[in-house]
Amino acid sequence: MQGLTKRQEQTLEFIRKSIEERGYPPTLREIGEYMGIKSTNGVNDHLRALERKGYLRREDMKSRALKLVDDAVPSAPRPANEGEDLVDVRVLGRVAAGLPLFAEENVIDTLRVDRMMVRGGRDVFGLRVTGDSMIEAGILSGDYIFVKKQSTAERGDIVVALIGDEATVKYYYPERDYVRFQPANSQMAPILVRASDFRSTMLLGKVIGVYRRL
Repeated sequence: MQGLTKRQEQTLEFIRKSIEERGYPPTLREIGEYMGIKSTNGVNDHLRALERKGYLRREDMKSRALKLVDDAVPSAPRPANEGEDLVDVRVLGRVAAGLPLFAEENVIDTLRVDRMMVRGGRDVFGLRVTGDSMIEAGILSGDYIFVKKQSTAERGDIVVALIGDEATVKYYYPERDYVRFQPANSQMAPILVRASDFRSTMLLGKVIGVYRRL
């Protein structure tokens, strides 16, 4: 590869292998661990050099939004429609009342996954689960969930709801006098919202998939 240092070649090859094997690029931390670079600034220096030399593109300066420029790295032939089978899903670090769902303040990462996992395209976002409230539904702390953005849901759907300033993942059960957000954990009590206080804007979306790294 002309114009690249040995370290830049190693960085580019690591990114290519991650995309081929996992379907999405590595994080800055993963690149740093592989390259033995402790500082994210050091990793960014390599990425900026690869961008400048035309081997890499980055969207919004997020590590998961790394894209290899076509033919930047020699690799095995890929099916012609492979790129069409992948979709970028924005992962939200937090959701707050008063901010648009996909405001820059909310988006912390981007995952590239098979389109079949996230039917809904642009209306799908990701969240990283914390806590054990949905373990009996097979959703564990540390999992990523894929959520289709919508303000309606059917009784018994797993939804993401904004209650106060906190986003919570629960089963959705509208009752006569209140809406019950039921955890899938027999040790936890449901969250009850009075019908008079409930607003459709509290429903951020319906959970359509779970992604777990092994």
